[in-house]
Amino acid sequence: MITIQNTPVRWQNGRFAPTGDFEGREGSMARAILLAHNSSGDPNRLSLRFDAMASHDITYVGIIQTARASGMKEFPLPYVLTNCHNSLCAVGGTINEDDHVFGLSAAKKYGGEFVPAHQAVIHSYMRERYAAPGKMILGSDSHTRYGAYGCMAIGEGGPELARQLLRKTYDIPYPRIVAVYLTGAPRPGVGPQDVALALVGATFKSGAVKNAVMEFFGPGVSALSMDYRAGIDVMTTETTCLSSVWQTDEQTRAALALLGRGDSYREMSPAEGAYYDGVVTVELDKVEPMIALPFHPSNAYTIKEFKANMAGLLHQVDVDAAERLGVKNAPPLAGKIVDGQFRVDQGVIAGCSGGTYQNLKRAAEILKGCSTGSGAFWLSCYPGSMPINLELTKNGYIAQLMAAGASIRSCFCGPCFGAGDVPANGAFSIRHSTRNFPNREGSKPGEGQISYVALMDARSIAATARMGGVLTGADELPDVPADRADEQWNYDGSAYKSRVYFGVGRPQPDEPLVFGPNIADWPEQIPLPENLLLTCCAAIYDPVTTTDELIPSGETSSYRSNPLRLSEFALSRKDPQYVSRAKAVQAEERKRRAGQDPDFPADTGIGSFIMALKPGDGSAREQAASCQRVLGGCANVAEEYATKRYRSNVVNWGMLPFIAEDVRSWNLQPGDSLYIPGIRTLLRGDGGEVKALLLQGDGGEQKQTPVVLKLPGLTREERDIILAGCLINYYAE
Repeated sequence: MITIQNTPVRWQNGRFAPTGDFEGREGSMARAILLAHNSSGDPNRLSLRFDAMASHDITYVGIIQTARASGMKEFPLPYVLTNCHNSLCAVGGTINEDDHVFGLSAAKKYGGEFVPAHQAVIHSYMRERYAAPGKMILGSDSHTRYGAYGCMAIGEGGPELARQLLRKTYDIPYPRIVAVYLTGAPRPGVGPQDVALALVGATFKSGAVKNAVMEFFGPGVSALSMDYRAGIDVMTTETTCLSSVWQTDEQTRAALALLGRGDSYREMSPAEGAYYDGVVTVELDKVEPMIALPFHPSNAYTIKEFKANMAGLLHQVDVDAAERLGVKNAPPLAGKIVDGQFRVDQGVIAGCSGGTYQNLKRAAEILKGCSTGSGAFWLSCYPGSMPINLELTKNGYIAQLMAAGASIRSCFCGPCFGAGDVPANGAFSIRHSTRNFPNREGSKPGEGQISYVALMDARSIAATARMGGVLTGADELPDVPADRADEQWNYDGSAYKSRVYFGVGRPQPDEPLVFGPNIADWPEQIPLPENLLLTCCAAIYDPVTTTDELIPSGETSSYRSNPLRLSEFALSRKDPQYVSRAKAVQAEERKRRAGQDPDFPADTGIGSFIMALKPGDGSAREQAASCQRVLGGCANVAEEYATKRYRSNVVNWGMLPFIAEDVRSWNLQPGDSLYIPGIRTLLRGDGGEVKALLLQGDGGEQKQTPVVLKLPGLTREERDIILAGCLINYYAE
């Protein structure tokens, strides 16, 4: 089904040939796009300028506030502000809608595009309005992926978008480019999420494409519609790759023409002799309906395999729930096996991955004339945009879904991050959405609640709904409709024309910004002292730590415009004592700065750090790092960082991204300390490691152990940002 080759190859005469020439990187589609956007003059150290940017209402307030504090006067490139995350306005009184009002005022003042709530999911909108061959788009959401349109898109933390607003560049080493070679055609009943989950399952744990660009081509591409390609593409984020791009063809041309942007089409394919750092081969005809069990998209199995091993696989989920979430007395999931069949409680088809026209059309066809039943199972469907909703309505598919018992929701991202359709305690939800991390379904294990999300394709979710909640792969149905490669949909942008504010390139400097009471400036951060005494306030030994665990999603989203209030939620579901520990350390630093501890060295700062073996998988949200900084955090210590974007967030908020390959052997616990001498001098130069002292135990029993902390790959600018205390300070200087 999927094979991986991690050695360099060249694309020659319709096949991949091994190569030992590591220098000649010409020929790939990704290279051509990257170099066309590079302003450094050095192909090995890229300084990229993007064609457009996008943010949603969890992130745009902080980005604009950062850029504004750093001197921004107008948006220098098209910047789209969508409102698809805090759309419900259900928590925190007026604060969510206050953010939306701020966003509209900022679009008017600085010259941006404002998409009101319930109009479109951010990525659906950008695919419809901006994605085009050869372009590059930067978004403050990790699933910023528009490769199906030949457009390289990257999801990053907010400070990287602020840099673009300040006419700075996105600076990275030239990335690895990995070919994803598609052959065959999907079987009836196998959808894009099935292909995506198989791909994530095969690549995530091995790191085969980590921080690389995935370049899709091969004869299998022509067998896939544009919606199908986009559904696979958006899930590449879960492989931890940097970006993605697909070859273009007549289907791409037709789709852009229907979107009213036919003149943006250009043919793209690998050149003869194109170099790749590796190859992932996907045999589409061998992919089967898949299920990704809690608590990660890579925990993927075929539905047939799951059914054959239900008891053991579900027991492992129980174990993971107890170990990762601290839920010790939840009813075993094996109780959902009734007469040899697994019964689920909820189905959701939603967002940038699930809410496409083709997915919802297929679900409607599978459910036509059927009923989801009047039992515990229920189904919700969220079209990705108003144009998709409008076309589904015109063609009767919304009516078919409603007649079958499905609830039709607005264009909203909620079910992807736990802010919509929260299941009951103990319930099991199957979702065509992007993630199934802990609490992504909205439960609060700390308050005795737990529910579960498994990822599946819309086709199998509809098949399960047709069977009243009995888990069913779409290929088990006798009459499942096939997906056609030429399946397009007629785009009607009238809803956008009626509601969207189109102000790109037309700033109105005299327009006032409208601030709600919850919108707050970032608290002051001080420059890096010469020496640091850091206390460990959380030690996480999980194999991977997600950004959801560092700062939970869901109702906390409402406070994203208030750094101090949001920081109260940091690690709240992973280590509830973290905030109080960090605040106690921060209080000592305030005393030092106020001169209340004259015996403490004036050139030594007091701060906190977290240790996690591999932090940062998942969302691009900068708050996973900034909340630590607001609470006095000065560093992360890790074996490695799960994603480039999280490491960037750590740096941009003035924290040190330490690597300690032997950190497991330290047996770090909250309360242990690191004394790091000469760190400011080190960063002023080009040193890459520092000798520190690990302090463990109390008083006379204190154990002192020399350790080495490494800072691999720090650029000169990253060093200067950390020296300044954060990106805002750096620009102010």
